[in-house]
Amino acid sequence: MSTRLDSLGDWQRTHDCGTLTAEQLGERVILMGWVSTRRDHGGVIFVDLRDRGGVTQVVFNPQHSPDAHARAEALRNEFVVAVHGIVERRPAGMVNPRLPTGKVEVNCDRVRLLNESRPVPFQLDDTVDLGEETRLRYRYLDLRRPRMQGNLALRHQCYRATRGFLDGEGFLEVETPFLIRSTPEGARDFLVPSRVHPGRFFALPQSPQTYKQLLMVSGFDRYYQIVRCFRDEDLRADRQPEFTQIDIEMSFVDEERVIDLAERLTRSLFSEVSGVSLPDPFPRISYQEAMDRFGCDRPDLRFGLELVDLMEAARASDFGIFRSVVDSGGQVKGINAKGYSHLPRSQIDGLIAFAQEQGAKGLSWIRHTDRGLESSIVKYFPRASQDLLIEALASEPGDLLLLVADAPGAVARVLGALRLELAERFELAADSWCPLWVDRFPLLEPDPDADGYQAVHHPFTAPLPEDVEALDEDPALVRARAYDLVINGDEIAGGSIRIHESGLQNRLFQLLSISDQEAREKFGFLLEALEHGAPPHGGIAFGFDRLVAMLAGEDSIRDVIAFPKTNKAVGLMEDAPGPVDAPQLRELGIRLR
Repeated sequence: MSTRLDSLGDWQRTHDCGTLTAEQLGERVILMGWVSTRRDHGGVIFVDLRDRGGVTQVVFNPQHSPDAHARAEALRNEFVVAVHGIVERRPAGMVNPRLPTGKVEVNCDRVRLLNESRPVPFQLDDTVDLGEETRLRYRYLDLRRPRMQGNLALRHQCYRATRGFLDGEGFLEVETPFLIRSTPEGARDFLVPSRVHPGRFFALPQSPQTYKQLLMVSGFDRYYQIVRCFRDEDLRADRQPEFTQIDIEMSFVDEERVIDLAERLTRSLFSEVSGVSLPDPFPRISYQEAMDRFGCDRPDLRFGLELVDLMEAARASDFGIFRSVVDSGGQVKGINAKGYSHLPRSQIDGLIAFAQEQGAKGLSWIRHTDRGLESSIVKYFPRASQDLLIEALASEPGDLLLLVADAPGAVARVLGALRLELAERFELAADSWCPLWVDRFPLLEPDPDADGYQAVHHPFTAPLPEDVEALDEDPALVRARAYDLVINGDEIAGGSIRIHESGLQNRLFQLLSISDQEAREKFGFLLEALEHGAPPHGGIAFGFDRLVAMLAGEDSIRDVIAFPKTNKAVGLMEDAPGPVDAPQLRELGIRLR
């Protein structure tokens, strides 16, 4: 059997392997794909032929075509073949209801081998649990598996649905440069040396932030782009050095207009791609409320376990640890793990250890039984204090109360993490979609590496108008015109109303310890543009990879990206990054130390 064809000639595919049904009975068809499985049943050979469209069973019967049957004896898994035959109904009892093509088969009379395959290092179906290193090393094989083909097909649907929606809203898709000037935007830049200008460097964009603002100045009042972004930062499951976002910017808008559009886009995507109806409208809470109730700024609303202030109960108690924290300006808060008073001490000790891993000095616990509150610390809580605890936590017999006393930031961090840990351990998250908006973030936060501030989002975010005066008096109190979209505890999108006045932008640069000279050197083009009639504008960017992963039911964005990097930013398949030779470096004026 010949193994390769110089030309397919009259062998042109008529159908893919997922479309044949009873409507094609009796038709002559040509299919092409990979041998998924080959089975020899007493002389009759069955081959499951697979392509992106699906799987079709092909029958090689020696009585129908001795030549095709003889050639089929040499076929092995992952050989690439073309088959010609007649669509027939499967015999009674042989129907496969799991396949769209399960009622028919192709009785083959001719077969052409298009290419052979070495034995593959793993089975190419979704029943095998593969290590990620193996999957990424052989990504071109991993991508043949139905799960991965489905994920990338869904990603395509999201591209198409996004473009369709935004086109209907009057947006223009405009591309912005990948080779830009390095600017301080929060993460490390990937630098690209210039051969033409020795000693000078481009940077790959962390986002198109400055360019989309320039497009607003240019009069393109509704811009979008599905764009690649690059950040040289430590990775985890939901991060990649290169990632994709839906970038949106609008002129003559306030927060409400941007949020309304982003919310309608999200509902449209979920409905069109997955048939899911999201609530209308999404609930909205402030950053401060999110921290107070959930201990984090991207709360998961699929379960309760909200943080509750217990300061009154702490003040009414004789518990020295709580009283000292209260006197020093700290907080006492708790979570009611409803219905879990029955937990054995070993599991409670596990929760204490988890809280300590998050930085807690300790975790106090109280069981609420039919006899009242029970714990080694209850003796320090007089009846009035116990009543305050029960009332604040809405506690009843059967509940387990978990309490933390510390500085406000530590309390939020520990109880916020403990809330998520409880939900995971006891599978409390409902099978539902719970979106919400979080807004009014702090504009600035202390810079841990300098005596000053850094931007919480980016340096172009506008402050709330009522907080502008506090920029001079107490910058830490200034709130931003920023908003994040959170779904099931994941930040899906984030944006803000931008600063469109050069004077206010310069004031913010000063607070960020960016001198006038540095501002002009790094952002001079933007500052100059703001002096030439910049309209009020704002926008939002969706984490496209995270959104697709959520719709696909995947935990890691690597499972919805064709060729991702590992969590150490390595491409295992192509062995990237790799060394370059000395002549390339000399051309760039670079010498390695």
